Amino acid sequence: MSAASRPEEHLRPGAGGLAASVLGEAQLRDVTLRDGLQLTGRVLPVERRVAVVRALLAAGVPQVEVGSTARPDLVPPMAGSLEVVAALTPQEQERCWVWVATPRHVERAAAAGARGFQYCLSVSDSHNRANVGRSAEESLAGLPAALEAAAAVGGRVQLCLATAFTCPFEGPVDPERVLAMVADPRAVGTSDVVLADTIGQAVPAQVASLVSRAAELLEGRGLVFHGHDTWGLGVANSLAAVAAGATTVDGALGALGGCPFAPGASGNTSSEDLLFALRPAWLTPERFHDLLALAGDLLAELGETSRSRSAQGARSRSEVFPWVLPGAV
Repeated sequence: MSAASRPEEHLRPGAGGLAASVLGEAQLRDVTLRDGLQLTGRVLPVERRVAVVRALLAAGVPQVEVGSTARPDLVPPMAGSLEVVAALTPQEQERCWVWVATPRHVERAAAAGARGFQYCLSVSDSHNRANVGRSAEESLAGLPAALEAAAAVGGRVQLCLATAFTCPFEGPVDPERVLAMVADPRAVGTSDVVLADTIGQAVPAQVASLVSRAAELLEGRGLVFHGHDTWGLGVANSLAAVAAGATTVDGALGALGGCPFAPGASGNTSSEDLLFALRPAWLTPERFHDLLALAGDLLAELGETSRSRSAQGARSRSEVFPWVLPGAV
């Protein structure tokens, strides 16, 4: 049978076609337990979150964002995040990330065992003040101390730039302001830069342009695209980002989540949909089905509805398509 007659073959990384030539081996980072939980209003028990981390890692997901150092009185679902970190093994902690916004946050997370720190600030001052209570420049000024705190424990720091495309308070964000932050000398020691479409208003051409320009400035550092699906373009934007040079894309199970400090923001791009589109080498239909089951159980526990299109498709009737759930109706 020729490759052309095997519809799955050309979608596999390393097998030729779009996945190999353009998408390569871009990784998924699942952010369900941080960005996904933020708007649920429910605090999952620590042991349940630890179990979710382990289920994601066991399924093959390379990286997981496990929580945040945000104040629990402001973001209640993040309460106990550092307890989650402390409950993980060192090997598991190496594949996990914690959201931080100050050098002190890094120190606290490091004391719990964290080694991956996502240092987040917003490109727009209005959102940064709403989110972390300071100007973007004040946040950027704290980055060198955050890098020092991480280096003291052998950790790594990502620079996450929220509102990299549009701001809920100021509107469109100047790409030159974003690129200036990417190229800022204070960010040289970071392992990656994250470009976040915080409220999901970007379109693929816009994402491709900014990602490609940012990638030219990184000199070997990774580039992560964090997209939201507010306007239905989460997967399209993520694929555009990968084609333009992003090495990792963020997603959440069931497209759960959003930002409590960004009016109009809805859920993240679905992890299931991103995996179905990217087809990383580790993903088999069986592992995909395991992730669907994990998502279904978790969202039912939270009282949330899945917005994943691939989860819906997996329940269709198609006996010859291996990604469909066995016995689906």
